[in-house]
Amino acid sequence: MTEAAEQHRTQTPESGTDPLGTRKTTRRGGGDPATRGRTTIADGVVEKIAGLAARDVLGVHAMGSGLSRTFGAVRDRVPGGSKSVTRGVKAEVGEVQTALDLEIVVDYGVAIADVAQAVRENVIAAVERMTGLEVVEVNIAVSDVKLPDEEDEEPEPRIQ
Repeated sequence: MTEAAEQHRTQTPESGTDPLGTRKTTRRGGGDPATRGRTTIADGVVEKIAGLAARDVLGVHAMGSGLSRTFGAVRDRVPGGSKSVTRGVKAEVGEVQTALDLEIVVDYGVAIADVAQAVRENVIAAVERMTGLEVVEVNIAVSDVKLPDEEDEEPEPRIQ
């Protein structure tokens, strides 16, 4: 056997033993296990994460428009109904990126620009950390201001 052939034989993973006679293990499957398959994340998953992250910001009174909150309050009172954490959140999810639209109600007296910035930062951090998706934009629409003397259509406890 030529020297080049001998060197090739001792370096190939197909051979069962190395020159010292110990058994080699052969990698199967072609690469890192993390690259073997595809993970898809539903729009609703991203919407839930974003909704919870937005509600966590001080100054956010509620999510969604008045109409959606009214319907949500009725749905929440139905036995077996659960609070919709996706109310006021719309996500478009691609393979590696996502874009979000949020509709919020802020408490009277807060700086709306500061609340919107805090919501945007909190939502981006939560979605990117939990999903690995790149958040390309978070559009925020402030649909109402909750005045101190207004009654709540639905009590929304703060998540802290």
